[in-house]
Amino acid sequence: MKTKTSLLTLVLCFAAGTFCFASPQMGTWKLNEAKSKFAPGTGKNTMVVYKDAMGGKVKITTDGVDANGKPTHGEWTGKFDGKDYPVTGDPMSDIRSYTKVDDRTLDFSVKKGGKVTITGRVSVAADGKSRTVTTTGTSAKGKKFNNTAVFDKK
Repeated sequence: MKTKTSLLTLVLCFAAGTFCFASPQMGTWKLNEAKSKFAPGTGKNTMVVYKDAMGGKVKITTDGVDANGKPTHGEWTGKFDGKDYPVTGDPMSDIRSYTKVDDRTLDFSVKKGGKVTITGRVSVAADGKSRTVTTTGTSAKGKKFNNTAVFDKK
């Protein structure tokens, strides 16, 4: 009986630890257009989902619209270790890297054909209910832009 009780206690401790130390980035985020600011001629993500993947990786799925208003869908799976990992479904990028700055902040770099096209920062608010994504880059038409997207946790 002591073995079962000890095992159950151990399992509950790991479960509680996982819940308590889960990254605030994880979850589903919906764009709050009223609080966001986009340069003309740039696309936007309207929904972003961060979830755990195999091998300590994170899967990020994005849905949105391109500069012409056409639907987009992209997927990235990797680690927040600053290394490049492939992107699928995004005609504007083929590689992306994320670097963890602190528990609530990530820096990222987007590349197309080996060239950095966008850099940015993802910051989750202290209450975990919203996040702000700031990006700087060059549009498909060669124009420089600065965007700020605010997302609410769904």
